[in-house]
Formats: sequence, C-alpha cells, structure tokens
Amino acid sequence: NVNLIKHSLMTISTLSLVFLSLLIAGGLSFYHYLYKANDRSKMTLLLAFLRFCTIFSLLILLINPIITTSNLEIIKPPLAIVVDNSKSITELNAKQQALNIITAVKSNSELEKKYDIQIFQFDEDFKSSDSLTFSGTKSKLNEAGKSLKAIFRNKKYPTLFLSDGNQTSGDDFVYSFSSENKVYPLVLGDTTQFLDIKINQINVNKYAFYKNKFPVEVFLQSNVNKSLDAKFSITHGNKVISTQNLKFSPNNSVQTLSILLPADKIGVQVYTVSISCDEKEKNTYNNTKNIAVEVIDQRTEIGIVSTMNHPDLGMLKRSIESNSQRKVTILNPLSDNDLKKYNVFILYQPNNSFKKVIDQNKQLKINTWIITGTNTDFNFLNQNFDEFEYKMSSQKEDYLSNFEPSFNLFSIDNIGFEKFPPLENPYGKITSKTEIISLLNSNIRSIDTNIPLLSFYEKVDRRGAYLFGSSLWKWRSSSYLETKSFEKFDLFMDKIIQFLSSNDKKKSLIVDHENFYNLGDNIEITAQYFNKNYEFDENAKLSINLQNSSNKKQKNYDLLKATNSFKANLDGLEPGNYTFTVKELNSNATYKGTFKILDFDIEKQFYNANLSKMNQLATETKATVYFPNQINQLITVLIENEEYKSIEKNNTTKTSLIDTYWLIMLLIITLSSEWFIRKYKGLL
Repeated sequence: NVNLIKHSLMTISTLSLVFLSLLIAGGLSFYHYLYKANDRSKMTLLLAFLRFCTIFSLLILLINPIITTSNLEIIKPPLAIVVDNSKSITELNAKQQALNIITAVKSNSELEKKYDIQIFQFDEDFKSSDSLTFSGTKSKLNEAGKSLKAIFRNKKYPTLFLSDGNQTSGDDFVYSFSSENKVYPLVLGDTTQFLDIKINQINVNKYAFYKNKFPVEVFLQSNVNKSLDAKFSITHGNKVISTQNLKFSPNNSVQTLSILLPADKIGVQVYTVSISCDEKEKNTYNNTKNIAVEVIDQRTEIGIVSTMNHPDLGMLKRSIESNSQRKVTILNPLSDNDLKKYNVFILYQPNNSFKKVIDQNKQLKINTWIITGTNTDFNFLNQNFDEFEYKMSSQKEDYLSNFEPSFNLFSIDNIGFEKFPPLENPYGKITSKTEIISLLNSNIRSIDTNIPLLSFYEKVDRRGAYLFGSSLWKWRSSSYLETKSFEKFDLFMDKIIQFLSSNDKKKSLIVDHENFYNLGDNIEITAQYFNKNYEFDENAKLSINLQNSSNKKQKNYDLLKATNSFKANLDGLEPGNYTFTVKELNSNATYKGTFKILDFDIEKQFYNANLSKMNQLATETKATVYFPNQINQLITVLIENEEYKSIEKNNTTKTSLIDTYWLIMLLIITLSSEWFIRKYKGLL
C-alpha cells in the first residue's frame, strides 16, 4: 500500500470561531489590565498575558476545534510467489533456476509498481519467507493452495507456483487452489522422459505374529513404451525371501504383487524390496525400498460379552482390532465358551445372564472392563462387584465428559473428550468403595456431577475399568469428523486395552515411542514421570541419551515440558539402529529402549518434473504453464494483464486540534499563577 496524498484541514466556521476567541481573549485582557492603566510594568503585562491565556483556553475548550485528515492510498493487488522448498528441487538440480526466477521477479520495477509481491515457501508446512534452503523432507503441495485461499480471501490475485509438481503427501494439489484466481506453474527440473521402473508404494502391517505369515502388497510402475523384462526380489539380510520375473509393456505399465512372507524371527525385522532391469536407468534410488515389521509372539484376545445388539459392539471390535495385535470375539454369556484363552473381558451392559461368566472369571481373574447403559442391571452389579455402589433410577440421562489432566495410570492425551456427544446411562448416584482413578468425569449440561464416567482400578491380582455410559460409537464418529481419521480415537482405545491386558505394577517413568521410523519422519519421544503418590510431576527433570549402534556416536537432549508430558524431538538423525536411555535426574529413574530409522528418502524418488500435473493445474485455473527460461515472457503477461488493478482508498479521520487534558492543565496553571501573583501584590 502506497500513500499518495495526506492533508489536514479545519472548516471555515471552526477557523472563524478560533479567530473570534483570539479577539475576545485579547480584548478582555486589554480591558482588565491595560485600558486606562497608569502602570504598564512588566508585572502588569504578565498578568494580562495570563488572563489572555486563561480566557483563550476556556473558549478553545468550549469550541473543541476538529481537524479532518484525509489519507488517499493505493492498494495494489497481491502477487503470490510460492516456492517448493523440498529436497527434490535440489535432487533435480533446479535450485538455481528457482533462485533466478525470484531474483528476476523482485528486481522488475514495473512488476513491483503494479503488484504487492509476497513470497511464500512450502515443504511439509507453508510459511511466508524468501529464505530458501531446499531441504524439506516432504512435499505437501496442497498446503500451498489451502493457505493462499485463507490468506487472500475474497481477493483477485495471480500466483506464480515454482515447483517440480512431485507431491509426496497430502491431497491432490491441483484442486486445492482457488479456480477463480490464475495460477501460473513454473516447472522446475528436467521434463525429459527417461527409462524408469520404480516401486510406487508398499502396503504392509506394522506387526506380524511369530510363526505366521504376513502379507506384503507392492505397486510397481514403468514408463517404457516397449516391452521390458525386470526382476523383483525381497531380501532379509543376506537371504532372498521372494523373487519373481516381471514383464512390462506399454499396455501393462503398472503391476501389483501380493506376497506372503514368513515371520520366523521375533523383534523388528527389516526387509529390502527391489526391482531391476538390464537397461540403464537415470534414477535407481526408487528401485529399492526398505520395510520394517515388528514380529511379536503374543496376541491379545479380547472377549466382548453381551446379550444385546448395539452399534457399540461393532465399533469396539473395529477400533480395538485396528491394532493387529488384538483379536476381538463377541460372546453370548448363555453359551458355553472357553474363557481361558482371553486376556481381557468387556462386559457390555451386564445383567443376571452374566452370572455364569462372572463366576468363572472369579477363578480365572481375567481383567475386566464393564460398560453400563440404560439396559444394565445395577442391582446385579451391586451383588457381584465391590468397586462401586449404585443407587440408580429408571430415568435416562445424557452425560458429557470432562478430561482429568492428572490421570497417571498411562500416558494419554485429551483427544477432544469435552466436544464428544453425551453417553446414555440411568440417572442416579454412583459411589466408589475402593481406590479408583478417573480419566473422565461426567457432566450434565455443564454441571459437574462428581460421578466418574471412565475410571480404572488396580488390585493385587487384577486390573479393571468402568465406563458409565453407552453409545460410545458416537465418540468414534465425532473424532473422525473432527480429524478426518479414526487414528486418535483408536489409539485411545488401544491404550485402555494395553493397560487391561497387563498386570504390571505402576511405573514412575513411562515412555512412548515407535520401534521404527522412515528417514524424514517426525521422531518424537514422549515421557511422563510420577512421584511417590503417582501424581504427575511437572517439575521433573528428564534427559535422554541417544547412541547410534553403528558408530557409537552419542547425543544428549533435554525433554521439554508439554501438556501433561515431556517431549524430545529427534528429527535429523541418520538411518540406522539407535539405543536410548531416558533418565529423571532427581530420582535417577530410567527407561531404556531402541528404535530403527529406515533409509528411505521419499524426495529422492523422482528423476524429472511432473509436467502433466502442472499442466492440469494451469488448465484448472485458466492459466498457462511456463518454464524457467520463459520468466521474462511471464513478467510481461503479468504487467499487461488488465484483470489486476490497484484500488484507490480514501481514509478520513477526525481528531481534536488540542488534547483536552493538556488544555485543562494550561487553564489551571494560568488561573492559579494569576491568582498567586495578584495575592502576593495585594491586588485581591
């Protein structure tokens, strides 16, 4: 925005009143002290001046003259320059091309005169900056379009989009930009087509079970316009696990392979998937990918016991089984069931028909999660369980949840429980008879009931949980609508089952981490430390010692305080195996763990720019694709384009000529000065 004209003025009537005030103040002062006065000493002149100031200040205070200020400015249309800051630009040797384009645009005086030039960059995130490093580990191109629409809402503007068009995460970027504003793609990198066969994607579960087989789905692609023989293989260490001969052709350029691999070793197992051909390729990095699978020798069996059909049952099964370590079976308590194989029971709205299952479990001592609702027999619960006492009515009530941040049995984040729909349960009084720890408390229309909603307990030989409310399926749906994923809610359920499937005693130091990461992933270690009363200690001092198992190099980090936890970000590590120790410095409590970083850099998968996607973006926004050597032509188009014009805006402000506070102060000073002088001289 450029200010063109700025001027201030008063109206003629205001000026006339000010001038009249000068005459009145001067005339009265002259009349009081100088008219027919025999003594015109300096003292008399001073008193006349003070009287003049007093009268003039009083009149100005009454008139309160206003100055009107006009500020005429030109609002130039924005020109957004969006630059791909990911590592793939460097890999395609297009870094200098991007810098040259930015320099050419910024140095053009005509372009600067017409547009408000703003430079943005993106990789995984989007930000306003022209400090480019081209080191981003992910290319989230759709973030650029979404962010520009939010920044320049309801504005008409052009965009220069500098990228190779290769997207590694996020939604399709072509449709993320506003179709009403032209986007001029500037293609960075070589667009020449070379022979390339590559591994597009590999689908594999994180976990597999010992002595079983696990599926691996591999998507392969070739850009050849002729027949080509290729060899596909999967190796584990120095051992070839699977191999196949493939044939690509113009009509068969994409192939999908489904392979079953044996899980014959416990722990994190790394497999190398590769494809090769006899002809020379420009980029062979995308011919190989590593995958990691954690092989476990135990599977958690969960039995959901229920006599009714309810959406909660299907939701519980899907949510719990999102972790492939879990298997859920829905049981009828009246049937003959082999209960010994189960690790956890979920008793859904128990009643008298659950008597047989409960009696058997008194001998088996399997950890139990009880979920109540409007069909629960609370007298039956009073007779068979001693954790709570129930005095319930027949009236149904809706209970909202309230997260308890001091919960310390296991690490859990607030996933938005307060925003979830209410759960259904009979209205009444629920009193604990033993020591319980609540994760969620209940509210009725924002009024605290002092009744737990989701609680846990630990005894010498078992653990348990209570959820006082049904229609839990609404929570999972609400979480999906909020985050576009079931992941957060399913992780919440998984932690409950993980707690119930073990009888390990409380630990003062709890650490969460993955067993393996891909190169470029966000590597975050989360820890919680609890004092002797098992209360979260926010004053704990946690540090982590990290060691690369190959070169023995060590690094030390402090864990920083977050909401109800401590976190350390370990981004930027090299591929390899790592061991780490988290230590609380005051108590010396420690936790030791390991993880592996796989050598997989998704930004090295591309050997040329994605011209077809950039053309598609230009077509969608009614613009044209340009190349780096055509930047001068594009600048000319932008300068001559009559769609984008500056807007004149006239801002008018009105302010008082004199600050009232200072005017009153002047009035007090002149009045008091005149009075004291006259008093001193005996003129009063």
